[in-house]
Amino acid sequence: MAGAAGLLAAGCARTADRPLQLWAMSYEGDYAPLLMPAFAQATGIAVEVQSLPWTASHEKLLTAFAGDAMPDVLMLPSEWVGEFAMIGALAPVPDPRLLAGLFEGTRAAGRYRGRDYAVPWSVAPQAQFYRRDLLAAAGFGRPPPAWAEWRAMGRALRRRRPDEWVFLMPLNWWDALFTFAGQTGAAMLRDRDTRGDFRSPAFGAALAFYASLYAEKLAPAMLSTELQDPFAAFAQGSFAIYPRSPAMLLDLKRRRAEIADNAWGVVRMPGPNGPGPASGISASLCVAAGTRRPDQAWALMRYLTDAPAELRFQHLIGSLPARRAAWTAPQMQAPVLRPFLDQMAQPARMPGVVEWERIRIEVQLVAERMVRGELSLPAAQAMMDRRADAILAKRRALLDTGLVA
Repeated sequence: MAGAAGLLAAGCARTADRPLQLWAMSYEGDYAPLLMPAFAQATGIAVEVQSLPWTASHEKLLTAFAGDAMPDVLMLPSEWVGEFAMIGALAPVPDPRLLAGLFEGTRAAGRYRGRDYAVPWSVAPQAQFYRRDLLAAAGFGRPPPAWAEWRAMGRALRRRRPDEWVFLMPLNWWDALFTFAGQTGAAMLRDRDTRGDFRSPAFGAALAFYASLYAEKLAPAMLSTELQDPFAAFAQGSFAIYPRSPAMLLDLKRRRAEIADNAWGVVRMPGPNGPGPASGISASLCVAAGTRRPDQAWALMRYLTDAPAELRFQHLIGSLPARRAAWTAPQMQAPVLRPFLDQMAQPARMPGVVEWERIRIEVQLVAERMVRGELSLPAAQAMMDRRADAILAKRRALLDTGLVA
């Protein structure tokens, strides 16, 4: 027993000596190391950040969980929180103060079965960046807020510049379609989220409007991989409207030599009768259920999701703070941030099921086929429902047997 105790103590010492592990994706993963010196200086806790590529992060995290090799703290997009909470990979948030002062809607994405498992870290609602000079030449001061007028503006721009496009919405990016669906209030799933509802009139209206932009040659039917540098295309005037997240602000700041500050603007995405709920990608931080240093992991969580760190991150990568208190800071008063602030108060509600990520990918694949002329609108809606129903088959079975609520 004495030998076992000695080994345990040595193992605990080794665990305490190693840096705390944080895994994050995209800009958050690349720039998070810049936030760590202040944390280490204040707490004496070293943190090692691993930046993951989006394309491999889901599989890497699942593999790490299966192999008991999860990091102490991890970043998850809001759509993944339910899945990782369901399999027992995440620890519930122990302190309600971590969730105080958040924008309504950002917290909801981190809940599973009535418990909070994530704290919002950065929020990225979609808005539209537009070329002021190109719109002014066609008689528009800014993009109209309603669909019909927005499309009419696109037609006017296309008539003036028949060799250029108006809207840049790559077919493998789901943001625009699901923003339009959010604007119509489409539920997208029915029967307690066990079947697709893509044949509903609300989703049909969004899909029809989306398809019309390609049918009228206002947007190119291309994938993002077919356009080498979307930012350069926008800066050079190949597109007048570019729906993007606030990360675009960082590109505009870095590459100011390519496009003048007064040549572009930002407004909310249009809706059937004006702006409404819009899609976006929100990133949250979670603590792994199996961390051997929970107190230190939650200390890191508090630091990273507090207003000062959020503001530092906004300066570095353009992500938006999830806490209302951070928006009183002088750096958040820039006029270009106002559309994003207004949008954060009206997020699109997505189905809260772990299968949603897969369903959204399948829906966008079907939408691409429809845009390319392979499917009619009704056929596309029916196929979306069939694919969603197939993905949700296990959920229906579990509900029928009472294994899930």
